[in-house]
Amino acid sequence: MREQELKTPCFLVDEGLLKKNLELLKQVSEQAGCKILLAQKAFSMFACYPLIRQYLAGSTSSGLYEARLGCEEFGGETHVFSPAYKEEEFEELLKYADDFVFNSPTQVKKYAARAKQAGKQVGLRINPECSTQEGHAIYDPCSPGSRLGTTLANFDESILPLLDGLHFHTLCEQNSDDLETTVQAFEEKFGKYLHGMKWLNLGGGHHITRKDYDVEKLISIVKGLKERYDVEVYLEPGEAVVLNSGFMICSVLETLHNGMDIAILDTSAACHMPDVIEMPYRPPLKDSGMPQEKAYTYRLGGPTCLAGDVIGDYSFDAPLKEGDRLVFEDMALYTMVKTNTFNGMPLPDIALRTENGDCKVIKTFGYEDFKNRLS
Repeated sequence: MREQELKTPCFLVDEGLLKKNLELLKQVSEQAGCKILLAQKAFSMFACYPLIRQYLAGSTSSGLYEARLGCEEFGGETHVFSPAYKEEEFEELLKYADDFVFNSPTQVKKYAARAKQAGKQVGLRINPECSTQEGHAIYDPCSPGSRLGTTLANFDESILPLLDGLHFHTLCEQNSDDLETTVQAFEEKFGKYLHGMKWLNLGGGHHITRKDYDVEKLISIVKGLKERYDVEVYLEPGEAVVLNSGFMICSVLETLHNGMDIAILDTSAACHMPDVIEMPYRPPLKDSGMPQEKAYTYRLGGPTCLAGDVIGDYSFDAPLKEGDRLVFEDMALYTMVKTNTFNGMPLPDIALRTENGDCKVIKTFGYEDFKNRLS
């Protein structure tokens, strides 16, 4: 099947573009001497796991279901972090996860002994209280009042014998200069505790596969940490693994005019790409321009009843008409994992394009997927 034969809306992941990202990540891993894990919270299309595990050391998860998926479908190392674990899930988690990261000394005291007894590694998530983000407080674990990570004031030295490592995650779509700033803050406050531990996890948010990312600086930072503390270093990117390797193919259902030209698509920002509203951001669209840049400008919106179900304003060389196919780019990360069936919206198909250009539909959804969610 070729791309033109896919019915819309459809998420399409390009195997060749994914492989290009993975090759760079493997190069970083080898040159820096670190291990890189897939953050499944950004991308858990496990049909791609056989390819990804050829390049990465394992996966990281945010709870029971992701940990089980990583263990059963990805293999390698399975790491898990939760702001607070549920007692009724913890025993099952012990079957799947190799490394447990706890959010507070209280959680360490409650669960670490059981994890260690089961042969697992134990870590504590740190909050270095060093914000490097601009404009995205919702994604800033170092923002005031954050529930994520242990600050120096709340650090309890009595748990040190239970810890194999420390973890911090403070970045979101950022370059290695922000990691450098964060590492400096971390070392000033917590570096003394790292001596004698086995590992340090630098979390995610590293936009390693972005064109302007300073890979050499990242490698230097990792090497420096390994030399100073003699620890294994982990990175757990999500976006960087699948950056620019996925697409959302959709169709125009109708055009109308209300002070400006509007196009109703068969894909929804609210249901199929909620980060467009939540972040917010304007996803790239193939062969389009900024508003007024090209001859015809349209506001692109979804078919739900939500007034704010708007993807953005785009311009085109020719007028849009019913049946036209549009291709949104960079649609692998934080899309499929966040889709929902609000308004009874059907979920998009999920397809994979191989390196020879053939497309295979991996997953389709129907009425039963909507119906069975709530009763």
